[in-house]
Amino acid sequence: MDSLGGRAQNVRPGERTALVALYEYRCPTCSDFEATFPMGAAPDTLTCPRCRSNARRRISAPRLSRTGTAAFRLIDSTKRSAYEPDVVTSRNPGSGRGKPRTSSANPLHQKLPRP
Repeated sequence: MDSLGGRAQNVRPGERTALVALYEYRCPTCSDFEATFPMGAAPDTLTCPRCRSNARRRISAPRLSRTGTAAFRLIDSTKRSAYEPDVVTSRNPGSGRGKPRTSSANPLHQKLPRP
């Protein structure tokens, strides 16, 4: 158990685990707290970590918007690259993409002085 009453899970990179959800509980004497459990396995009541009274599970909105952010994608790709690195297809990073453009397509750039 972790400090909030949820079950702590030790996960190794590449290991598949059950989906874990964050559940909110409301203690009648203290305040709200959160605990993590596998989906569908959260109890309706849980002991409050502060006062040890029974806290009831709250119905709350799921936090779905966090998974689409750029920060989440960066964190996910960083974790994934630890045990699933990207495949390298060429020796030089810029090779294989065609000839690099030496001049700009903008006609205003043609008026600039050349070195």
